[in-house]
Amino acid sequence: MIETEARTLLRGASLRVTRPRVAVLSAVHEAPHADVSTLLTLVRTRIGAVSTQAVYDVLKTLVDAGLARRIDLPNSPARYEGQTWDDHQHVVCRSCGTIADVDAPQAAPRLDTQRNHGFTIDHVEVTYWGLCPVCRTERDQRDPESVH
Repeated sequence: MIETEARTLLRGASLRVTRPRVAVLSAVHEAPHADVSTLLTLVRTRIGAVSTQAVYDVLKTLVDAGLARRIDLPNSPARYEGQTWDDHQHVVCRSCGTIADVDAPQAAPRLDTQRNHGFTIDHVEVTYWGLCPVCRTERDQRDPESVH
């Protein structure tokens, strides 16, 4: 994402345009599914010195404004991606933690009113789990009997 696009998105969300915000928003689009450590490195490459807390603060602002998405997975630091306004889900490798986008099913599952416990459902997230091709190949080489 080029800086002019980031500036336009920030203004469109009624956010003040600052160097850290532009750099973080550009970084989450450049490195989807990145953790804060990776994003911090990218941001520092772009604008020099910036605190870790500043990056966390900007990420929270971007998520709250709907410009970025936070991905929380078990046993993993939070990951971030730029908002693409599509309804994609994620597939995660159980071994190495690699994350990839997958298209969401055409019709999102809906809970009937008897089973939603009184909640108003506004978002459905599905995460697919498995082994990526690299980890599957490594497993198959270690244990040929596990090949299905």
